[in-house]
Amino acid sequence: MIKINVFSEEKAWSKKLRNKEFFFRQICRLFPRKYKFINKKVSFSLLLSNNLNIKKLNKSFRSKNKATDILSFPCYKKTKILKNTYIGDIIISYDYINKSKPKSFKKELIKIFIHGFLHLLGFNHVKNNDYKKMLKEEEQIYKSVISKLN
Repeated sequence: MIKINVFSEEKAWSKKLRNKEFFFRQICRLFPRKYKFINKKVSFSLLLSNNLNIKKLNKSFRSKNKATDILSFPCYKKTKILKNTYIGDIIISYDYINKSKPKSFKKELIKIFIHGFLHLLGFNHVKNNDYKKMLKEEEQIYKSVISKLN
């Protein structure tokens, strides 16, 4: 079971998502079985932010003085899921996601959210091989979620 603590510091998120907690919980419920962590308690925090704040975090933690779509802060380099595991924090920028066409906002948000989630589980894209593995997992999870939403 996945538990998400959703926080928002940007009012504009409410224009696109009426019930933010429900939206992200539903996405996690639609994950493929191996990412549902049945009989375990996996938790993480999600901060819905904006370009200004994510730029500050990106500069502080990654020495990159620019905004980005998402930041993930995993608790562990290699996450071993135990009975009760906190895996980290995700921050998503509303401004970045909102650049997409209005009808694809939620689809883009789902893709970005999945990307951040995989980072919390230890996936990365530093090397080309790692990128291919991560991309394959992202696509698998995204297809699972989208097929069940429609």
